[in-house]
Amino acid sequence: MIQGEGQFECKQAQEFLKIVEPLARAGNLTRAAEYIGHCWCVSTICSFLRHSDLNVRSAAAMALTLMGDKTAIAPLVTALHDVNPRVNELADQALWAIWFRCGNPRGCAYLKCGTHHLKHGNMATAIEKFTLAVAADPDFAEAYNQRAIAYYLSEQYAEALIDCRYTLAKMPPHFGAMAGMGHCYAQLGNLSEAQHCYHQALAINPCMEGLALSLAKIQEIIGKPAA
Repeated sequence: MIQGEGQFECKQAQEFLKIVEPLARAGNLTRAAEYIGHCWCVSTICSFLRHSDLNVRSAAAMALTLMGDKTAIAPLVTALHDVNPRVNELADQALWAIWFRCGNPRGCAYLKCGTHHLKHGNMATAIEKFTLAVAADPDFAEAYNQRAIAYYLSEQYAEALIDCRYTLAKMPPHFGAMAGMGHCYAQLGNLSEAQHCYHQALAINPCMEGLALSLAKIQEIIGKPAA
C-alpha cells in the first residue's frame, strides 16, 4: 500500500468514527443506518474491523449490526477473536442480526412471527411459523436454527438436532447452531459428541462463557479433555 492510500484510509476511518459514535450514543439507530449506508459500503466498513483503533473496530461492528449483509459474515467471524472483549461482543451481536435478515421477505416475516411466539412460550405455533419460513426460503439458515431452538425447548431433541445440522450446512460458522447440537447430544446422553460440538462452537466464538462452563462440566464427567 502506498503512503497516500494509507492516509486516505485512516482519514476515512476517523470520519466514520466521528459520525457513528454520536448517533449510537444517542440511540438513533435508524438515522445511523441511513447515514452509514449512504456514506460507506459494507466492504469498507468490514475493512474497519481490522483497524488499529479499538473505537473504530467497535463502531464498525456496531454499524454492521444495522446494515451488514452476507459479505460481512466472514470478517465478523474473524472479529470474534479480536483482542478486545467489546469488539467480540459487538461482532457476536452483528452476526446474529445479519443471520436474522438473511432470508427473503416472506421468510423473514414468518421468522419474526415465530420468534414472537417462541419468546412467549407458544412452542407449537413457533414451530409452525418457522416451518413456513423454511418453506418460503429453503436456504434461510436462521429459520432452521430457530425451529431447532423451539424443538429443543419442546424436548424434541432428535428433531432439533436435524435442524441444527441444516443450519450448519447452510451457514457453517453458525456457532449458535453448533452449540445447539451440543445441547441436543447432551440431552440424548451422547456426552462425547456434545463435548466435540461445544469445542467446535468455542473455536468459532471463544467468548461464550456459558458454553465454556458446559464444556468443563462434560469434561469432568467423562474424564478427558476436548479433542
